[in-house]
Amino acid sequence: MDVSRIDGAHVTVAGLGVSGLPAARALHGLGARVTVVNGGDGPRERAEAAELEALGVEVRLGPVELPEGTDLVVTTPGWKPSSPLFAAADRAGVEVWGDVELAWRLRRPDSAEWLAVTGTNGKTTTVQMLASILKAAGLRTAAVGNIGVSLLDVVLGDEEYDVLAVELSSYQLHWAPSVRAHSAAVLNLAPDHLDWHGSMEAYAAAKGRIYEGNRVACVYNVTDPATEALVREADVEEGCRAIGFTLGAPGPSEFGVVDGILVDRAFVADRHKNAQELAEVSDIQPPAPHNVANALAAAALARAYGVEPRAVREGLRAFRPDAHRIATVATVDEVTYVNDSKATNTHAAAASLATYEHVVWIAGGLAKGATFDELVRDAAPRLRGAVLIGADQALIAQALARHAPEVPVVDLERTDTGAMAAAVEAARDLARPGDTVLLAPACASMDMFVNYGKRGDAFAEAVSALAPDAPYQR
Repeated sequence: MDVSRIDGAHVTVAGLGVSGLPAARALHGLGARVTVVNGGDGPRERAEAAELEALGVEVRLGPVELPEGTDLVVTTPGWKPSSPLFAAADRAGVEVWGDVELAWRLRRPDSAEWLAVTGTNGKTTTVQMLASILKAAGLRTAAVGNIGVSLLDVVLGDEEYDVLAVELSSYQLHWAPSVRAHSAAVLNLAPDHLDWHGSMEAYAAAKGRIYEGNRVACVYNVTDPATEALVREADVEEGCRAIGFTLGAPGPSEFGVVDGILVDRAFVADRHKNAQELAEVSDIQPPAPHNVANALAAAALARAYGVEPRAVREGLRAFRPDAHRIATVATVDEVTYVNDSKATNTHAAAASLATYEHVVWIAGGLAKGATFDELVRDAAPRLRGAVLIGADQALIAQALARHAPEVPVVDLERTDTGAMAAAVEAARDLARPGDTVLLAPACASMDMFVNYGKRGDAFAEAVSALAPDAPYQR
């Protein structure tokens, strides 16, 4: 469907929430007849429905069917491709766009360039680092997309931007075939969301869409060959370059680290002989290896856009990560308690566990089709103990029994929100002075909490209860 035909068209929006509401409002404002369908019918959904109905948007809560006469479906990211709604749309010859696809098609011809980031882990941090660097360069920018700021609101809003730092999930990319970024990065690839995509191949293909049509740079992870393979398979514009990043010394056309210095051997004169210093590892907080990798990817995208080295250093120095990302909560009785509730899959948890020498690990939740053998096998030498909670804790317990049988395990067999306080107490009993109690669940949170942030808050509050007078960070 041509975007010019939206005025007067009947558009069905699949889902409410942070993506569905802006899509419905935008389409209604453009003259479409909008019907929102949503399977949930709870208090939040009814409140959001009332907000849209006040504008004149029809909302149908409960069992979902394709409304008769639909010309276009715009879906929010959470709806699986296998949903009956999309099968019905296919039978009717109706296109399905994601909210990101809609934003791309509605943007103005002179609108801001997109520097796009995806990957199994590190997307949000990298996009925030990139935005900080771009701001340090004096550019009008914002961190948008899967980070929680609607691209539709940005591209249709009154504020003008030079360039956008855009986080894109595999869900969003699946439904966004037309997006063509200035430059893009795939940070890493590991099994995740396989229950949504159906296979690792489909998941990787969705991630790879971010490179399609890139004009200047496709940024990939040198130590993750799957990301370079996606670059090789992408159909890019002539002259677009493959730019690698590595925690080691970089080769030509790469970013890397030499003696604690982040260096650029891609966007310099005679990259075969020269390198440009950008920042020091100590400029990055926290300077954990995976966070340094995020900084290198952000720097590569910024440099692809033409940002000077000074702004890279200033932007990284100014950046501070969000809560729930390897955040130290408190130290109690010589044991450090760290909140990495954002580690919602095995790849993120592995990076978090590798940061600390001796760990009492709090894990569990919704596995989303993941397996834990590789994670546990690699982390076993660091584990002082493990405390398991959540719906799929048995999967982690089985992996521990196979690969770390000597590690003491407390299986709380609980999925209520109060389980976190019990988990922190159990972890305290397993820890020794100098250890780290680490919340890195390797699972999603929705079996027990609204989101990973609420899970991290529960952890911080439980730690606070151990030592009420100790300063702590939520």
